[in-house]
Amino acid sequence: MLVGYNGALPNGDRGRRKSRFALYKRPKANGVKPSTVHVISTPQASKAISCKGQHSISYTLSRNQTVVVEYTHDKDTDMFQVGRSTESPIDFVVTDTISGSQNNDEAQITQSTISRFACRIVCDRNEPYTARIFAAGFDSSKNIFLGEKAAKWKNPDGHMDGLTTNGVLVMHPRGGFTEESQPGVWREISVCGDVYTLRETRSAQQRGKLVETETNVLQDGSLIDLCGATLLWRTADGLFHTPTQKHIEALRQEINAARPQCPVGLNTLAFPSINRKEVVEEKQPWAYLSCGHVHGYHNWGHRSDTEANERECPMCRTVGPYVPLWLGCEAGFYVDAGPPTHAFTPCGHVCSEKSAKYWSQIPLPHGTHAFHAACPFCATQLLGEQNCIKLIFQGPVD
Repeated sequence: MLVGYNGALPNGDRGRRKSRFALYKRPKANGVKPSTVHVISTPQASKAISCKGQHSISYTLSRNQTVVVEYTHDKDTDMFQVGRSTESPIDFVVTDTISGSQNNDEAQITQSTISRFACRIVCDRNEPYTARIFAAGFDSSKNIFLGEKAAKWKNPDGHMDGLTTNGVLVMHPRGGFTEESQPGVWREISVCGDVYTLRETRSAQQRGKLVETETNVLQDGSLIDLCGATLLWRTADGLFHTPTQKHIEALRQEINAARPQCPVGLNTLAFPSINRKEVVEEKQPWAYLSCGHVHGYHNWGHRSDTEANERECPMCRTVGPYVPLWLGCEAGFYVDAGPPTHAFTPCGHVCSEKSAKYWSQIPLPHGTHAFHAACPFCATQLLGEQNCIKLIFQGPVD
């Protein structure tokens, strides 16, 4: 499971807060499944059930009525919880993805929209190790509490269900996570794992329509949006067919071995090592993102009628953003093992053609009701006609 950063969080990966999480079979099952249902008319009785030490979900219907669903141990599943809280029930701590991967000191999030206990992923302990996602996570008291204002309802079969404030959205790509993948449709997942069409706005009271033909089973390439961070789910089998860090490093060395040159300065260009992905180096390739011509860094080409970072390409006179190129290092975002030939606009992250074109057409949730394509390596909103550009390198003249 991956968060949208280029191999590591801006301030480094630490403990349960990192850019990549791996789920392993637990030594002992910790999954739970619904058991007894209580309909309660006093807060005291509700509290008494919540304090029994068992997992439970409380649905407050009114001041005088609460439905509490007790959960019992499930020896066949493991549960993993994701959220903003650093309390012990959360296995994977996620914070708001900052567009452009700025250092957290420079771009503080004033108020996070990610829930403290956002979602839970329940994995079967036996093959094929199916993983299912549910909205909301159990807190330190082993409770999930849906208050009076939360969207909740009783299903025709009698069981209670609900949605979290900002919701948990999931998109399964059509055709898996491969070279042929196409974007799927974003859906909302309920507390009990049912699939619904999206609400009119992220936190609207009225739920969408039940989608009976779809499930909450995660697939290779499924995207999970927590309203502030989007996670990519990769399966073990999917990662087996994905390029590795060593493969990406070999591609970097291959490009550099071809000794691409700046067509004007005639100096040799080289992508910096993956460990130095935040520092612009002297030999670093730069590109004009309107045409794709790759150059070394230079100061000419400014025009008074353009934006500060826009220049005129000396090769074709096209005016557009002029940025340093960075190799996309997080192998899990690649849909194939092709050479890095395309750059996202306007950030300049470089990856294979099919990976660039795949992410360029994926609408990622942004804020409470907008969607836009974003670079998977830094979360910058993509711009331009295609959202990415084919790079034009010049080989050595000797």
